[in-house]
This record gives sequence, C-alpha cells and structure tokens, in this order.
Amino acid sequence: MKLHVNNISFAYKNGTPALQNITFHTHEGDILAIVGQNGSGKSTLLKCLNRILKIKTGSIMIDNTPIQSFATNYLSRIIAYIPQTEEYIPGLNVFDTVLLGRKPYIRHTPTPQDLETVTQLLNRLELEKIAMRNLNTLSGGQQQRVFIARALAQQPKILLLDEPIANLDINKQMQVMKLLQQLTEEGMTIILTIHDINMAARFCNKALMLKLGELFASGRDSVYTPENIQTLYDTQVDILHHNNRIYVIPK
Repeated sequence: MKLHVNNISFAYKNGTPALQNITFHTHEGDILAIVGQNGSGKSTLLKCLNRILKIKTGSIMIDNTPIQSFATNYLSRIIAYIPQTEEYIPGLNVFDTVLLGRKPYIRHTPTPQDLETVTQLLNRLELEKIAMRNLNTLSGGQQQRVFIARALAQQPKILLLDEPIANLDINKQMQVMKLLQQLTEEGMTIILTIHDINMAARFCNKALMLKLGELFASGRDSVYTPENIQTLYDTQVDILHHNNRIYVIPK
C-alpha cells in the first residue's frame, strides 16, 4: 500500500502556519522516522495523515485514492494511530482495551473471530498474563504494548505512532522498536515521530527532517549528515559508522 503526500500545508484557526509544502511518499514495508525539535510540526503531520486535522492545501493519497474519499470506518481499517499521550477508560482491563481496536469490524457484539484476534495479539505482545489487569496498574512499557496491540487489532496497513518510545527505559525502547521492525517485515508501513536520532538511524529506513513546519531533508541514510543535524537541532555532531550502522555523537 502506497502513501503519497503531495505539497500539503496546515494552519491553525488563528492563521498560524504549522506545516508548509510537505511532500514525501512511503511504500509497503517502510518505517519512516519524522525527526525535529519540539514544535517543528511532527505531531501535526501525523494528525493530518490520519485526517484528524484537515489540510489546507495539497493532497494525501493511499494507492492513488484521496484519503478524504474514504468512509471513516473504512479508513480505520487502513490507518491506525497511537498518540503520544493515550487516554483510557478508568477500570478498563487490558483485554477489553485491545478489543476496542476491533470497533471498525464490530456491528453489534464481538464475534468469536474478534475475540480470537485479540487473544492472538495479547500472546504476540506477551500480554496474556496481564489480560485482566486494569491499565492504570501497568508500567509505561506494558501500557505502550497494550496500545500497540489495540492499534494492531484494527489490522491496519499503515501504523502511525507519536513518540512511541518516549519515557521508556532503553530495554523497553529496544523491545518496541524491534516489534515495529518486525511489523514492517510483514508488509506494514510505519510512520513515527521520534526524538532519539540514533534509534531513528538504526531502525528506520527513511527519515523526514522538519524544522519550523518545513521539510528541509528527506531520504535514507544519506540524510544523517553533520550539516543536517546541526540545522535540525542547532547542535554540532560527529557521524560515526560502525558495523553498517550510523551513530550521531554530539560534540
């Protein structure tokens, strides 16, 4: 499934521009990192891709079809979105939280297939032992896996994540990023915002660099240059290469 974003712009109601002339595309199996400082438009871009926010100009196409032509329920079967801060219903347990991801498919009551899908996801994400626990009793890493499972219950082709490894320790960060990498190997397209430039370079095969709502660099490993990083973060860095990996080291 191809996503084509062509020259989109977005401005808030007061007229303040948040995104200007953003163009990029993804293909099946891509994992795209959106990087930049706070306020650069990363989260806003994700919300435009998911039609939460309405773009001012330009177009967003999925397999040559404009996203505004999709019914909301059908779009939810194509794109799943995990915001940086999730809200959950107090008292809701893990199983029922993941089951909410089946909403685009459920007409009246969950079918045995819906329940089996949830069970399989809980097993895959190693959540089966805590399936009956309330979310507010879980660690940050466990909660993140629950929200990923809920998104995967939508069976999307494209998964959008806003800072999925924020506030996680290094072990949990690696677990989440390796899981996302596995999903792309199965054909899913993943687009995520991320502050950790080294994690982006390691796990993501493409990158968009945003500054003040504008795209100034995009591509593969070639975007990770000292000049681009300095423009992005106003910080001088060295770029090291080791075992076919890129490491960004602040000076």
